[in-house]
Amino acid sequence: MKSGAEPHTALLPRGAALFDRIDYRLIETPEDRDSLYLMRYRAYLHAGLIPPAESQRVTDRFDDAPNVWNFGVYVDDELCSAVRIHVLTSEWRMSYTTEVFGDALHPRLDRGEVFVDPCRFVAEPEMQQRFPELPYLTVRLPFVACEHFNADVGLSMVRVDHQAFYRRVFLSETLTEPRGFPGWPTKKAVLMASDFPRTRERILTRFPIMRSSAFERRMLFERSGARQAAPRPVLATSRNPDAAATLIGSAR
Repeated sequence: MKSGAEPHTALLPRGAALFDRIDYRLIETPEDRDSLYLMRYRAYLHAGLIPPAESQRVTDRFDDAPNVWNFGVYVDDELCSAVRIHVLTSEWRMSYTTEVFGDALHPRLDRGEVFVDPCRFVAEPEMQQRFPELPYLTVRLPFVACEHFNADVGLSMVRVDHQAFYRRVFLSETLTEPRGFPGWPTKKAVLMASDFPRTRERILTRFPIMRSSAFERRMLFERSGARQAAPRPVLATSRNPDAAATLIGSAR
């Protein structure tokens, strides 16, 4: 679906042009999934994170978790980047992040906190060179997910050398020491966290492209089946004034 945010020309050197050309699409068909796994392979290989493999695909069991949303970002109908989003609750805990940093997360999930957990953020190397705005337009999706699911925290399990980006964009704080990450033999990852209720307004002020409409959030994240049942209900608050209408509609 087309993005519903307002472009921020200070952040996007090309102004609204790229914004008008992108689509966010849920990756569901076998063909789209294969394209995603192939792009992951090319991106990780280019970054020196993995050795060459005959399959030329990167996937894992968490791509089929009940609490996952895999999104592709398409420019002019061409897949250019992607991100995998898990919504973590006391009932739904499946993700690589809980596997690697479970000691830091499970006690908080036991207390009822809700996390949005993005992972597998990749981009076609050539497209990332052509479109420097692409990383911001891709990581916008986890921020929109935090809004939709009324998250307490936006997580980021990232390479040690990528921490500065998440501090700058999401005001994230590093919670752990570096640890080994499955599938990345040459790198280590840290767990970072952004307190969404506390940082939301500051992030929106600095990066207005993160804004979204209720319609866009519903189109991206509301689906039938087990995944839709995972998050807690969204309560009507000053930071989510359209939530009451959403709840009324879902109760009919």
